[in-house]
Amino acid sequence: MTQTPAHTPAQGQARAQITVPAQHPMVTVLGSGDSLLRVIEKAFPEADIHVRGNEISAVGAPADVALIQRVFDEMMLVLRTGQPMTEDAVERSIAMLKASENGESDGHETPAQVLTQNILSSRGRTIRPKTLNQKRYVDAIDKHTVVFGIGPAGTGKTYLAMAKAVQALQSKQVNRIILTRPAVEAGERLGFLPGTLYEKIDPYLRPLYDALHDMIDPDSIPRLMAAGTIEVAPLAYMRGRTLNDAFIILDEAQNTSPEQMKMFLTRLGFDSKIVITGDVTQVDLPGGQTSGLRQVQEILEGVEDVHFARLSSHDVVRHKLVGRIVDAYERYDSKHGTENGVPRPAGRGKTAGHKQQGK
Repeated sequence: MTQTPAHTPAQGQARAQITVPAQHPMVTVLGSGDSLLRVIEKAFPEADIHVRGNEISAVGAPADVALIQRVFDEMMLVLRTGQPMTEDAVERSIAMLKASENGESDGHETPAQVLTQNILSSRGRTIRPKTLNQKRYVDAIDKHTVVFGIGPAGTGKTYLAMAKAVQALQSKQVNRIILTRPAVEAGERLGFLPGTLYEKIDPYLRPLYDALHDMIDPDSIPRLMAAGTIEVAPLAYMRGRTLNDAFIILDEAQNTSPEQMKMFLTRLGFDSKIVITGDVTQVDLPGGQTSGLRQVQEILEGVEDVHFARLSSHDVVRHKLVGRIVDAYERYDSKHGTENGVPRPAGRGKTAGHKQQGK
């Protein structure tokens, strides 16, 4: 942080002056050890940003200065809600504003609108979308009966759907939550494992339990499951049922066959909502079998009250390296005609996976 007045703009440059309101301590705007300020300086290396008291000034190219002004304005709006700013939130705000400025974003949502949309408050923390596509995914779940969340690992597809399910249960929009996954290995290989069928399949359902534990008091989960208010079961257990008054999530849907996908979708009953999540680049079906999630996009695209929300590596909210890993694999696959680094199964066109990621 530079504690000297900003110099007078040179010809062709612009200057912006931001006054931080007294109710916001400067550390909440600049970050501990100026960590947030460094994020902004790194994003706009050609601009000079100076701080004196509660005044922040920026000098540089007009486009950069205008964006810096907007970044700080959005930060103030977020801070006004009582939510702290983090380095990650500042980076995402800058990325959203730059995408909007470059015409790469087709929406009018602001970073503050994205970052302050609360879904669920549980056990001392709030679950909320962190990217524009995540916000649109969450909004789509509110507006549509059937929503597909398609994207790579770490984009919050399942976690946000689970938060919406718990929110719907708590607000009595539904009477129960049903969480299901296809158990790809639940064939002869599992037959050699000890224990009951439920115990054998449990590893495939464990990620759903883990998410539930983040959102609901763990002590109440066994009671809710015993009462049937929450059901966690393999996809095969859905056959022959009609699911009314329920919020139903099908996770890892890329590992459904076309027949299983149709079976699941036709379980929909009255006053229910379905969210289907998956990553079409991570299909584990044997023998190059067609993924029901890949196929269903062609079948249901454009059907009323069905929405496809597509997330990308830009929406990864795990460690930053996860997004870079996803991008690196995509570049490798594009260059070598592979899928996840290995040759594509026979009969699958080179563009099949890429076309349906909705990048």
